[in-house]
Amino acid sequence: MWIRTSLGLLLTSVCAVAQGTPIQYEVANLREDVRGLVQKVGELNLRVEQLERENESLRSGVSSAAQSFATVTQLNDAVADLNRIIKAADSSAKGDVLQQVNQKLTALAKQTNAAIDSLAKGMAQRSVVQTTFSDDFSKEGVSYTVQKGDTISSIAQKNGARTQDILNANKIADPTRLQVGQTLFIPVPK
Repeated sequence: MWIRTSLGLLLTSVCAVAQGTPIQYEVANLREDVRGLVQKVGELNLRVEQLERENESLRSGVSSAAQSFATVTQLNDAVADLNRIIKAADSSAKGDVLQQVNQKLTALAKQTNAAIDSLAKGMAQRSVVQTTFSDDFSKEGVSYTVQKGDTISSIAQKNGARTQDILNANKIADPTRLQVGQTLFIPVPK
């Protein structure tokens, strides 16, 4: 574009000389135009050299980059290898976990069976639970709140009462199931 502009000025100067403008002015203008053109050509030469250097740098970068990149086939092969390794490790881990779970379940089953056997033996040795109660006890008495560690016999001793009277008065079928804070009626002996 600037070459067209400079050539246009040059043609304008030649036309001016042909029309009778003093030649010294026209020569001076032409020299200035030529000097501008020489300067622009020099700048263009520098820019071309710079672009050639950049182009060469890009070419060498592309060739070294091509050496550092993997192909799609290589990536697919690597992914397939990783998948095989992961599946093998996963299968092995599942087997180990299942074996551990099996061992724990077996141990838990043994403990459960032992607890059930123990309960069954305890039930066989237990005395028959009283389900009928007598009204043959004193209707006069005191209230007593069960404390930690109390038993029917210890409460009877503390209050001078009979164990059977306390059981009948409070309709207690299982004397081993006293609860702390429970209120009992303690009949006074007759």
